[in-house]
Amino acid sequence: MANRKDEAIEKRTIAVLVDNEPGVLARVIGLFSGRGYNIESLTVSEVDPRQRFSRITVVTSGTPQILEQIKAQLDRLVPVHRVSDLSQDGASVERELALVKVAGSGDKRVESLRIADIFRARVVDSSHDHFVFEMTGKSEKLDVFIDLMQPLGLVDVSRTGVVAISRGPQGL
Repeated sequence: MANRKDEAIEKRTIAVLVDNEPGVLARVIGLFSGRGYNIESLTVSEVDPRQRFSRITVVTSGTPQILEQIKAQLDRLVPVHRVSDLSQDGASVERELALVKVAGSGDKRVESLRIADIFRARVVDSSHDHFVFEMTGKSEKLDVFIDLMQPLGLVDVSRTGVVAISRGPQGL
């Protein structure tokens, strides 16, 4: 049996279908914080107003054993209807949105526009001394774009967190 310290840490994206009612998100977050699990990204939105369902997408990491415990514990919460490990249950699509504010002029301004074009970031606000770029994609792509904007006058960043959905005709 492998030593726990030798087990590889994995990152997983987990989708949870829950009742859209007060306190549900707090219960899900409480499950993570009460056991010392980290949440790297968290998004929540109502997905079926008729049935009053919301979808929580959580990106977390841990050993395979801890990740299985997280899924099992989520599945036991009363307002939870379904838990899906999008990282393990087949192909999925993940995206994140970022708004990135860059202030600068001259060559730095031109360079920030050139890089934004390469990354397919859109200018959604601008003046003579700043831009706000909107960009969607995998989190790693956003990380690289933000790193490249740092020396060009990065001022502020706002990110949505990961949204994900399985590929194919089946739903959550």
